[in-house]
Amino acid sequence: MAQKPSIPKGTRDFGAAEMARRNYIFDTIRSVFRLYGFRPIETPAMENLSTLMGKYGEEGDKLLFKILNSGDWTRGVDPAMVGAGEAAKLTPKVSEKGLRYDLTVPFARFVVQHRAELQMPFKRYQIQPVWRADRPQKGRYREFYQCDADVVGSDSLLNEIELLNLVDEVFARLGIRITIKINNRKVLAGIAEHIGAPDKLVDITTAIDKIDKIGMEAVCAELGERGLDCAAIEALRPILAIGGTLDERLCALETLLAANPTGTLGVKELREVTDGLKATGLRAELELDVSLARGLNYYTGTIIEVKARDVAIGSITGGGRYDNLTGVFGMPGLSGVGISFGADRIYDVLNALDLYPAEAQNSTRVIFLNLGAAEAAASLRAAMDLRAQGVAAEVYPDTAKMKKQMGYADALRIPYVAIIGEEELAESSVTLKNMATGEQSRIALDALAGALS
Repeated sequence: MAQKPSIPKGTRDFGAAEMARRNYIFDTIRSVFRLYGFRPIETPAMENLSTLMGKYGEEGDKLLFKILNSGDWTRGVDPAMVGAGEAAKLTPKVSEKGLRYDLTVPFARFVVQHRAELQMPFKRYQIQPVWRADRPQKGRYREFYQCDADVVGSDSLLNEIELLNLVDEVFARLGIRITIKINNRKVLAGIAEHIGAPDKLVDITTAIDKIDKIGMEAVCAELGERGLDCAAIEALRPILAIGGTLDERLCALETLLAANPTGTLGVKELREVTDGLKATGLRAELELDVSLARGLNYYTGTIIEVKARDVAIGSITGGGRYDNLTGVFGMPGLSGVGISFGADRIYDVLNALDLYPAEAQNSTRVIFLNLGAAEAAASLRAAMDLRAQGVAAEVYPDTAKMKKQMGYADALRIPYVAIIGEEELAESSVTLKNMATGEQSRIALDALAGALS
């Protein structure tokens, strides 16, 4: 017996019903992106490893999917190196390309490569899949979509305010209650200096980014393993536990970092962003989270993470300010800020809360039954007329039993069934049945579009 086909762990198939829901998410996000003046681009699924490596930190580099070189990929490889298991040295000899880990680094490469064609500030959005060689678990996949919006070529914190209002609008339209968590990498740099470990900033941010997943004690243990001494770790504990209202937390940080220029600047930036959000009437819950680090090394200012308030799942949106990402591609000094919606986690949240509107779960508004050649021809003409008026319509292709055709419409949750039989054909009319109520009425064909609106 042939082995049953399967797909790799951490990936998913999506049928027609699932895709209708996913497209509802994509269309909602895309419409808000366009509302805020962002323009679409696309980049290749694979990038040169030289583009990707070293941009995501030590943890991120491990999660890159590498692509074996075409042809004889073992050519030029020392067999002794393979036998010794020297993966780090072996990889560049057998792989020159990798699947993109996110959309931000490829975007930075795009900006540098196409700089002469871009008007600054440049506002782009991108909705494409990304891949991570992660351990699959609930809410974490190896292939998933990101929906990104970025602004490059502007240092203004108005961009952060606009992006967070954009986030607020997307989730308001989707009906998801959210908490927006913010912090600032300058604040984290100031904290690292305050506890006497300025050279350990990357180690600190990589570790504390896991607090929600593994807890404070495990994070402290990891910090010890990463070379922080006990005094620094104990000094860090109360800082990460700073509580109170948003203003109280800002005041606590101001006092703590008063003698630290970098940290003070970070607090000032946080105040400007949060004050701007208050002035624009943000609907979402806004929280300053001192432990929020977002382990990606390219962030330099504001960092953002969004959590669903009613479903236990990881972050559903994240992002932040990066002042020097394009510098690694030969264009220093170009500042940018962006956010990324995790469409797959948003999909899971909407499923858990059953928040999809009825129109998101089926595209066809009406289906014409097929009662014979002449009737089918009339139905085709009527369906074409409806489509010309923007009403999604289809005709059942076979002259099958009425029960079978009605069952098809019911299974696909098509809200209306249109019947053109001998009498309707003679009168240029149609019998329209509401599948939810069971009510049916005879109306003129030229009034059908109005009855379906």
